[in-house]
Amino acid sequence: MADTVITSSSKAVSQRQNRMVGIALMCAALFCFSCLDATAKWVNRSVDPMVTVWARYISAALLTFLVINPRTQPGALRTRRLPLQLLRSFLLFASTLCNFFALQYLQLVETQSIIFATPLLVALLAGPLLGERIGWQRMIAIGVGFIGILVITRPGLGTMHPAALLSLMGAVAYAFYSIVTRMLASSDSIATTTLYSSVAGIIFVTPILPWIWSTPSSPLIWFLLATTGFYGAFGHWLLVLAHARAPAAILSPFIYSQIIWMLVLGYVLFGDWPDSWTFVGAGIVIASGLYLLYRERVKHRKPEPSS
Repeated sequence: MADTVITSSSKAVSQRQNRMVGIALMCAALFCFSCLDATAKWVNRSVDPMVTVWARYISAALLTFLVINPRTQPGALRTRRLPLQLLRSFLLFASTLCNFFALQYLQLVETQSIIFATPLLVALLAGPLLGERIGWQRMIAIGVGFIGILVITRPGLGTMHPAALLSLMGAVAYAFYSIVTRMLASSDSIATTTLYSSVAGIIFVTPILPWIWSTPSSPLIWFLLATTGFYGAFGHWLLVLAHARAPAAILSPFIYSQIIWMLVLGYVLFGDWPDSWTFVGAGIVIASGLYLLYRERVKHRKPEPSS
């Protein structure tokens, strides 16, 4: 009996440790993604944002091929649903492009607050596209979340920058990307999906590169361009490690901690500080997203066995 208690206690301690490590890895991944956006905003002052997108995909693809080599893994490029893979890759490219262009004009906190609408959009799209039922409580949360977006952008009051629409378009593209990713999960491996999304962006941008190319003005800009892919690839790798350590229900709320990194990087690197309405709107969006996560946990909670 004592041995059983000790074993159960050890398992509980190990589980808590794994969850803490998973949370730490999740926060580190979000820091990488924040550094990616901050770097893109910095280099966009010297080069066309399309060049930044191209550099992000080139460097990320090189890192991806170091880990997933089609020569040693001949089935890595084999997909059962090529049209969906291409659509998913294009949606990720479109989201990245919209975000990088928006970063030229908006603060890091502003773009991230709008991107936080993605879970709301996914919840809204999951009904018609995945056949998931959306209850009235989730619909109210989604509606409140979009009110938060209106508070951030404030259309019609003369304070909304057109780039906010680009950021919102990026969030919409990423929401569709998330839906398509879930559609592919049952048929293609993670390696296959990762390879397609890494290569597709290069294919989309390279043909127009001669017309939009602007040579970086210093070795520092070259270096920063190269790091964009590193931040993206390393961040996604940390995400995979985080989900291997802790369940998604534990990790998901920490997504919203990224606003802290964006706030710090925006202030330190660019001297940006959001106005009070941006904070209010971001708070509304985050609260709506957290409520959706709560409803999702309630929905999938197993009933207690009757005694």
